[in-house]
Amino acid sequence: MKRLIIAEKPSVAQAIAAVLNIREKKPGYLEGADVLVSWCAGHLVELAAPEGYDARYARWRQEDLPIVPGPWKYEVIEKSARQFETLKRLMRCADVSEVVNACDAGREGELIFRLVYDLAGCDKPVLRLWISSMEEDAIREGLRQMKPAAHYDALGQAALCRAQADWLVGINATRHFSLLYGRTLNVGRVMTPTLAMLVEREADIAAFQPSAYYHVRLDCGSFPAESERTEDRAEAERIAALCGGKEARVVSVETRERREQPPRLYDLTALQRDANRLLGYTAQQTLDYAQSLYEKQLLTYPRTDSRYLPQGMTEKARELAAYAAAALPFAAGLSLPCHPRQLAGKVSDHHALLPTAALRDHPLDALPAGERSVLTLVAARLLCAAGEACVMLETTARLECEGVSFTARGKRTVHPGWKALDAAFRATLKSREREEEADGLPSLNERMTFLPVTASVREGKTTPPERYSEDTLLSAMENAGNEKPSKDAERRGLGTPATRAAIIEKLLKSGLAERRAFRRRICLVPTDKGISLITVLPEAIQSPALTAAWEQKLREVEQGALDGEAFLTDITDMVRELASSEHPVRDVHMLFADNRRAVGVCPRCGASVVENAKGFVCTARGCGFALWKKDRFFAAMRKELTASVAAALLKEGRVSLKGLVSPGTGRTYEADVVLEDTGTPFVKYRLEFAEGRKRK
Repeated sequence: MKRLIIAEKPSVAQAIAAVLNIREKKPGYLEGADVLVSWCAGHLVELAAPEGYDARYARWRQEDLPIVPGPWKYEVIEKSARQFETLKRLMRCADVSEVVNACDAGREGELIFRLVYDLAGCDKPVLRLWISSMEEDAIREGLRQMKPAAHYDALGQAALCRAQADWLVGINATRHFSLLYGRTLNVGRVMTPTLAMLVEREADIAAFQPSAYYHVRLDCGSFPAESERTEDRAEAERIAALCGGKEARVVSVETRERREQPPRLYDLTALQRDANRLLGYTAQQTLDYAQSLYEKQLLTYPRTDSRYLPQGMTEKARELAAYAAAALPFAAGLSLPCHPRQLAGKVSDHHALLPTAALRDHPLDALPAGERSVLTLVAARLLCAAGEACVMLETTARLECEGVSFTARGKRTVHPGWKALDAAFRATLKSREREEEADGLPSLNERMTFLPVTASVREGKTTPPERYSEDTLLSAMENAGNEKPSKDAERRGLGTPATRAAIIEKLLKSGLAERRAFRRRICLVPTDKGISLITVLPEAIQSPALTAAWEQKLREVEQGALDGEAFLTDITDMVRELASSEHPVRDVHMLFADNRRAVGVCPRCGASVVENAKGFVCTARGCGFALWKKDRFFAAMRKELTASVAAALLKEGRVSLKGLVSPGTGRTYEADVVLEDTGTPFVKYRLEFAEGRKRK
């Protein structure tokens, strides 16, 4: 009897096969004496489209909403049909006694496997291979410690609930609001509240009114001191005039030690944020590079939400830190004490991101630039996180001049600790961001005097909140828009580390947001279309806090603390309420101005028909009426469906055309083209000839 191992990607399947010394390649799988290894190549099965439940759902109609499947249906993705059939055949082989789920160790991997397993109609026992690294030793250890699939049932239920919730909200809300406003409005359970944060930030910037403030600066020779801030310019000028040329006296000096602890290891979101801020990579680029490094066995599992290591890995981390130190050129010559025990903490599914032992034998220079930069970030972060605290002395001195109080501050690094490596790394960057240099004060003591001092008025202005960069938007998604996130904010944020990059990219591809440069900084801003969408949507759909609450419930499903059906019932109730109670926003035509030229009125629904690149289409979502420019009827007669022809067909239902060419003889003739609406996306035409007019 044989065991069938199913990985998520071909590269992972090949790595597992290599460990098991399986080399015989077959179409869609590898075969050994008692083990078969195949793969899913990503998603093979997806939730069925609405029309898969009932043909009438192919048209968007308000009376059909909400669409709530029961039971849920699934269908094979067309481009993946061949690999699905391969897996189905292998699962049903009489000599296959058990199946191993070796898809990525997380929610998404669990879902990918279970949908294939169920749709293939397989009922054979399943084991779960759970690994956080593609190293050979990690794979061998994972194979030794496989558990029955039932151990991960709660994880599988959470993954399925997430997919079904996204379907319910996306399908119903998109159709409902599109029909309500007569245009396509893409709504997503996580995408929309993310967009709402962009819109809110843009509104805050637009509403911001800058205000001036002033302070007086004393130049005491070797250091400056500043007065309290005031919004009264005249008062600041009075103080400057009073103190200029006078004596300033030190009345108190306080020095305290401040220890800046090493940063935590990276999870995916933290890595994406730093890669965006320091390297300019998008979240999706960073995820792609990290995934490639994982498949090359140079990085542990990238889609992690943990920034700690389990207790049993701390000594392994010491070994990896040594490899990292040897691999990073800027680490040469630095003293790098390693304290791996401080890396330990609570770990759920996967530990924090780490380079693997393969770094020892794989030069960084051999990697493509993007992968090299990301791996450098991870390796440097390991050394910093295992390093010593940075110790600084912060001095605050208070001075008086003519009865006015001034403050001077300075800091001095006593022990750089982890910041020595961080500074060396940042020095290699072309970018913008560098650590501020410590600026100390001279030795001061009480009753010291400075005479004469120079006094000047310094003006400043309050600044608006900054637009979101990809770095800061990821942080906002992680914390569900809260300025002061809780300790477990990661569990209650928008999306997951694995999905946030895709959410951002979907916003961009759908035209709801765009990347734009402001002051040499790439920011994410909503488009007019995105702003209009958020304007008309209710709070229940666009609220980051409410969406984060759903994420927390999904986490409870994953932990077995909440039944998945209860979660979906709540989602369904919300969808039903949306479909029955929402009314259009007044003056919506001002929000969704359509600059496309109207050529006529739709014969089906009465809405405007506008021209686009492919034809003349009805603007009412769900109508489906269109006159396509590349229609075979006109092409056969060597005629174009122009705007004037379309306008005549829409107004009169017919148009008289000259110079029509007979396909058989090549001769030209004149006839009336009559429009026949079929009620489908493809209308029909026929020719009519006037009395005495013959077709040639």
